[in-house]
Amino acid sequence: MPAASTKLRVLAVSVIASLTVTGCQTLDDAGRVVGRADLVNDLAARLDRALELTYSADYQLPGGQSASIAQAQDPARSAYSYPGGKLTVTGEATTQCEATGGRTVCTLAPPPAAGSKPSVAVFAEAKRRGLITPPVVVGMLTAAALEPEAIIEQDDTTVAGHHATCVDVDRAGDDFVACVTTDGVLGSFTGQVDGEPVEVTLNRYSETIDSSAFDLPPGAGIVDRRSTTS
Repeated sequence: MPAASTKLRVLAVSVIASLTVTGCQTLDDAGRVVGRADLVNDLAARLDRALELTYSADYQLPGGQSASIAQAQDPARSAYSYPGGKLTVTGEATTQCEATGGRTVCTLAPPPAAGSKPSVAVFAEAKRRGLITPPVVVGMLTAAALEPEAIIEQDDTTVAGHHATCVDVDRAGDDFVACVTTDGVLGSFTGQVDGEPVEVTLNRYSETIDSSAFDLPPGAGIVDRRSTTS
């Protein structure tokens, strides 16, 4: 969502300010000295720019399962589909859909306030079901960069035909590898999240979307919690 841009940039700047003091560095494949702040800032900036793109991305999950992310602009909206559920964020509502016992129920909550982005907590169910989202990855990278004992190394790879920069983070009890494409799309993630193994890999990326990506599942029950009473 475009509203996330300012916050992510502020986050990246604060990380740089903190890490400039530590002077922790590593080497990339070309032997260039890369500061930990540089790694975090570059990937955060890529993910930030991607919030203003229109695209769809399909991901492979373990066990043959799949997930997807779709984003569109004018108006800004996004959709995250994962095994057993779906999350949509539009100007009208933030909607969580969950399929249990052969029935799907979608709960509508108020949309993010103007000029803000969804809380990371909104993505908790997607994360629990195996789809880690870009805002969660940014938070994990930032936390690792601010940890003096963490070791962060850079590498380059190709994911689904797209060049990507990867960071291998080694920190106590929370190791992970995250790759971000040049366009700022999450290319892959492998690691521990809240003590559970998570693995996602991009297998298709397109700059076009199907408008139905933002539709709620057919036949879903609706619980509208957008109205408030005093």
